[in-house]
Amino acid sequence: MGTIWPELESATGPKYRVLADAIRQAAGGGELGEGTRLPPVRELAFQLGVTPGTVARAYTVLTDEGVLTAGVGRGTFVAPRARRVEVSAAAPAEDVWSQSDTPPDVYAVSLFSPRIPDVGQVGAIRAALAQVGATDPMRLLNYPTRDSYRAVREAVVGWLSDVPLGPVDQEDIVLTNGGQNGICVALQAILRGPSPTILVEDLSYAGFRRAAELLRADVVGVAMDAQGVIPEALEEAARRTGAQVFCTTPEVQNPTAAFCPLERRQALAAVAEKYDLQIIEDDCYRIGNSKAPSYRALAPERGWHVSTLSKTLTPALRVGYALAPRDRAVDLRRAAEYGYFGISEPLAEVTRILLSDPKTRDLCARARVRIGEYVRLAVNALGRFDLSWDPEVPFLWLRLPPGWRAAGFCRAAEAAGVQIRSADEFALRTGRAPHAVRIAVNCQVSPASFENAMLRLRALLDNPPEQISV
Repeated sequence: MGTIWPELESATGPKYRVLADAIRQAAGGGELGEGTRLPPVRELAFQLGVTPGTVARAYTVLTDEGVLTAGVGRGTFVAPRARRVEVSAAAPAEDVWSQSDTPPDVYAVSLFSPRIPDVGQVGAIRAALAQVGATDPMRLLNYPTRDSYRAVREAVVGWLSDVPLGPVDQEDIVLTNGGQNGICVALQAILRGPSPTILVEDLSYAGFRRAAELLRADVVGVAMDAQGVIPEALEEAARRTGAQVFCTTPEVQNPTAAFCPLERRQALAAVAEKYDLQIIEDDCYRIGNSKAPSYRALAPERGWHVSTLSKTLTPALRVGYALAPRDRAVDLRRAAEYGYFGISEPLAEVTRILLSDPKTRDLCARARVRIGEYVRLAVNALGRFDLSWDPEVPFLWLRLPPGWRAAGFCRAAEAAGVQIRSADEFALRTGRAPHAVRIAVNCQVSPASFENAMLRLRALLDNPPEQISV
């Protein structure tokens, strides 16, 4: 087999294509017979002096063509001739795009953060901006007042009408510059003393920790299981640290995509009541209907709620909202007014127009369907691995098979043109992260490009750098 490998250092054009051509020709000419096992990705990469991503791309291209076949834990093999399709060397299958696509580099797909498809909201936002541009000039010249935002707050109340939040009126709504700003404002309203402590899920949204650092607060992780934070672990941490706040993502746990059911929420709320913990619920990643009551409804005296339009409509507007318990609403408003006076009034008015339009819910529903289609593409490619997913969650959580470590897999994936997040990014500095990665859904590349990225990840998963006995 050693004689078929090309000299890649002097090759012209992309190295993965040169390698793919060499394997294709060897398989077609009989030098590589049907069923021949090819070297693992890293072994061949070392032999040829190229990155593992180069070999993974070549294997993926040939797997798509049917020249090769791959099996979990078995490796990559030359496929029977009956499975192969003819592909022009001048126009490889992965380079064929429909005229409606506006593709970036097919091999540079960012799956760091979810990207929403345009299902009509861009046109709606442009129309709303034009409408705001024609408004009373004084609204574009003067500082806004709290009364200026009343209509926007009322629109938000209407938007939240199907979310189980307990009693809500427009006075409860504090407009924020996105969800992260909402978390910061809520923490500013809650934290007291020279060295406060907040509790977070062992694997959690990094924004909790960053907000705590800004406020010079300590952060302590709390052990989780498949349903979220373990009540006994929360009680032990609250008793030991004297924490003031518990930050959590019960509807869509970021990064594991887990859901915290009602019975678990009730148990956690009971612990919070026992130790006088305030609860900040980050609801930013929920794009479908709520599956259980929020903490603001379950624990009205201590439940805070933060969400945003970023995952359902667009992150470009940077508009979010926060709600406090009824008897803490003044504290939340004061923190916002002292911190930034209020969000931009023109953007607030754009938000009012969008949220007041019944068609906006239809746009969000269409985006949700499209996200689900991409999720299914990922599951079709990666479903045989240890994968957590939901069609209404814009990311997937992949626990890596033996032989892969999270950091090494992310590096190999990036070399293959796919950017994903390691579990380490969601763990505390003093915590331990599992060998897992978060794969965000990017609906701004074509389905073919997204699926190709999933197949490249699968090729890496099928060819770990080492096998570890368990």
